[in-house]
Amino acid sequence: MPSRYILPIVLIALVAFVLTHPERLVKTGEETKSYSEFRRNYGQTPTSPYSEVRLDQSKHRIRAKRTDGGTETCVAPVDPELADKLCQLNPNVTLYVEGTRTAEVWVQVLSSLIIPVGLFVFIVIMFRQMQAGSGQALSFGRSRAKRWTDSFDHVTFEDVAGVEEAKEELQEVVEFLKEPEKFRAMGARIPRGIILTGSPGCGKTLLARAIAGEANVPFYYISGSDFVEMFVGVGASRVRDLFEQAKANERCIVFIDEIDAVGRHRGTGLGGGHDEREQTLNQLLVEMDGFDKNSGVIILAATNRPDVLDPALLRPGRFDRRIHVDNPSLGGREGIFEIYTRDRPISPDVDLRALAQRTPGFTGADIEILVNEAAILAARRNKKEIDRSDFEDATDRVQVGLERRSKILSEGERRALAYHEAGHALMGLLLPGADPVQKVSITSRGHALGFTLQVPEEDRHMYGRQHLLDKICSTLGGRAAEELVLGDQFSGAASDLEQVADIARAMVCQFGMSERLGPLSIGRRDRQIFLGRDLVEERQISEDTARIVDEEIQSIIRHSHDRALSLMEQHRALLDAMVEALLERETLRTEELIDLVREIEGPELADRVARPRTEVTPSGLEGGGPSAGRASGGPPEG
Repeated sequence: MPSRYILPIVLIALVAFVLTHPERLVKTGEETKSYSEFRRNYGQTPTSPYSEVRLDQSKHRIRAKRTDGGTETCVAPVDPELADKLCQLNPNVTLYVEGTRTAEVWVQVLSSLIIPVGLFVFIVIMFRQMQAGSGQALSFGRSRAKRWTDSFDHVTFEDVAGVEEAKEELQEVVEFLKEPEKFRAMGARIPRGIILTGSPGCGKTLLARAIAGEANVPFYYISGSDFVEMFVGVGASRVRDLFEQAKANERCIVFIDEIDAVGRHRGTGLGGGHDEREQTLNQLLVEMDGFDKNSGVIILAATNRPDVLDPALLRPGRFDRRIHVDNPSLGGREGIFEIYTRDRPISPDVDLRALAQRTPGFTGADIEILVNEAAILAARRNKKEIDRSDFEDATDRVQVGLERRSKILSEGERRALAYHEAGHALMGLLLPGADPVQKVSITSRGHALGFTLQVPEEDRHMYGRQHLLDKICSTLGGRAAEELVLGDQFSGAASDLEQVADIARAMVCQFGMSERLGPLSIGRRDRQIFLGRDLVEERQISEDTARIVDEEIQSIIRHSHDRALSLMEQHRALLDAMVEALLERETLRTEELIDLVREIEGPELADRVARPRTEVTPSGLEGGGPSAGRASGGPPEG
């Protein structure tokens, strides 16, 4: 037993002795006599000197109270019939019998050991916690980085799709780690740092996991928030410890996820900078490129806020390569669908190309969720394979929201909703620049009471002026239909009006598409504010220019609204037919809409509507419109 435990044990024993044998230490004024003397006095009848006697058989002790107020004690003999004998000896004295006759010695020993044993266990536990606490205090500044091992999910570049350019850049790093001599022969050095930027869910962390699975070198990964603590100096200590672990290897990769948590611009923020975070960043800057070169350590980082990072962190020598991971294109989305469906039972009627066309703007994370939702729906419907209807319902659920069958509308509300959505769909059919209408529905989903799904036939990267005007006109189709047929305006067009205002403002202020202002960019582009740097902005336009901007925005919106009303009046019969079909079926798809156009307007217009929009010129139909997969929210609740 360690010597440090001896003193606590002795103290515990003394406390236990005092608690269990208080009569040994405290004098109570009692007289102690022999049993023979007690028996002689007890037997005096009828004038016994005792008024009350207590016999404790468990402790073999007699305690007698005298008539003069004093007390006497004596040791009682071990005799199971002692109480009966005392009663016969003097029946005039009141006798109380306590304890049990069958009490065993081991029961007494056990009862006396409960308190000291309990205290001993408590002290031992406290000592161990103190030792653990001191160990944690010593390891407080240790790095929390974890080393990638084979126990994690093995991901390779074959499991990554839709980001081919980023894969090529990172494959070079893996090749350098595997065959460094080939590059050194040309005088090339490995990049010291690589930072991955892009929108959330585009695959930055997945690429890092692929590098960990491909490279045959130690791979450490840590989050940027793991460096920062409330105690000053802990973050810098963890950075030093991390790089000490990395330098112990000849070649190594360190992945810092969400580096913006520790790498934000220094000297910013309300009330001054955070000393702990800035010290951590300073230590990271020194470790990445200081006097002590880390020739074999590659820093891989990921963030979706590169605009807030400190310039010293992004300079060459620290992060030599900056790879932007874009959202996947049409072919990339198809490849991602292939990856996430290869281990699932997929029905032959599922067209992955069509799914990719219907999901523009989706990231890899969005597609993974969509495929998982389709699998859940198929299992819920007791199917053996995931078919086309499961993917369609899953797409609607991800894009628009969960179907709400409990939302019951009155007949008047359903008709107003049908005209609103039919107005969107009609503009989408007639305007050549508008994206093709895939589905229109008056079924409540998410926050919307109905929706019109318009999906481009191919990915768009540039938008013309006529295209944007058609987009505004198509978005205002729901409000125009309400005014033309019902003679009223409903609150359901709130989200449409907000979207229209954003497009018109961008045309005037950013794209230079205003006739009165000309090719002029006005104001700064909308972006996230970085406290300490963007709170104060200089006024960049005059009062007159601001007034002209407002007038131009209003002019664009009013012209598009009048144009939508004009088209509604020309094709009123088709609008009414679409409304009746929606009230009857609740959902109409492309083929059903084209059949209505052929029935009401004739085959000529139906053929033009059915033609791919890439073959239609602005003069081919009635106008123009854009979108990267527009799902009109329909009238929202409230």
